[in-house]
Amino acid sequence: MNLRHLEMRLERLQGFDRPRTSLEQYQTPAPVAARLLHHAAMQGAIEGRRVCDLGCGTGVLACGAALLGASAVTGVDIDPAAIEIARRNADMLGVTVAFIVADIRNPDIDWAGLACDTVVMNPPFGAQRAHADRPFIDRALELGQVVYGIFNEGSSPFVATYTEGRAVIEEVSLCAFPMRRTFAHHRKERVDITVEVIRLVRI
Repeated sequence: MNLRHLEMRLERLQGFDRPRTSLEQYQTPAPVAARLLHHAAMQGAIEGRRVCDLGCGTGVLACGAALLGASAVTGVDIDPAAIEIARRNADMLGVTVAFIVADIRNPDIDWAGLACDTVVMNPPFGAQRAHADRPFIDRALELGQVVYGIFNEGSSPFVATYTEGRAVIEEVSLCAFPMRRTFAHHRKERVDITVEVIRLVRI
């Protein structure tokens, strides 16, 4: 599936009904999700691989990975309402994804059972809670060999330092991230920010 076709399929997916500010529930834009997934697929990290989407929200990255031929896909999110939408999105696309309601910080979950080849994620940027992305990085490196994550522009030095001795950054790609008006405190209908798509490889 080429990049444009993937993007068009992901554009059809339903977003959040009632996004929660505390969870920074911004919908991952289809062009960003498609670019990340297509690039990961070109690097052999999706097709035939076990893929996990941490903080999957409404399932854009998880569903896209399934469309690109992942052997198994799991989406994990703390919000049951988001997971319900994600399940409907997967059904609409005709793909199989195992969605789980869970807090990625919960140590009592059998995370070993979710071990995978590749983790994809768009973690919170930390606007509401400082360092909110750290538990996602930790869990991603526990579960997968390769991680593709979306971070604020300028995050790569922090990610490199934070994961030192555990992983190496193999690639950083800048990407435009159109953020649509989601919460009451937003004044503009759309703001374009720049994000970094970081590829981490576990040591």
